Amino acid sequence: MSVRPIRPDDVPAVVGLVRELADYEQALDEVRLTEEQLTACLFGNSPALHGHVAEVGGRVVGMALWFLNFSTWRGTHGVHLEDLYVQPQHRGTGLGRELLRTLAQVCTDRGYSRLEWSVLDWNTPSIDFYRAAGAVPMDGWTVFRLTDDALASFAAARRG
Repeated sequence: MSVRPIRPDDVPAVVGLVRELADYEQALDEVRLTEEQLTACLFGNSPALHGHVAEVGGRVVGMALWFLNFSTWRGTHGVHLEDLYVQPQHRGTGLGRELLRTLAQVCTDRGYSRLEWSVLDWNTPSIDFYRAAGAVPMDGWTVFRLTDDALASFAAARRG
């Protein structure tokens, strides 16, 4: 049982884990990620996405995908955890905690001031897990998103 940085040969397994996570979050039909896309984002000329995997017996059973953000108030980068997932049969073994702890270590080693993420309101097991790690919810904040047609439409709108 170990956690390590993602390697190119892990990409197929990680794409599979992303699909498992989306299925758990009742949004599998929204996943468009391909192995080629993930490879380019993680290992291209200027990677903006980073990742770690959790292994058991040489098999990838969990992952954390993350990218840098920036706090203007603190004047430092931080880490935004996009996805954290451990297969159900490996939960409770400490792998999820070790993935999250590894990202906290990245932050402290690099002088980043924040590690943050979003969690669905109904996902009580994850909320309990994060609270047990000492994380606090950002009450009073609402996530907004533009995608698909709304994104294209807004981008095309010109000031009149």
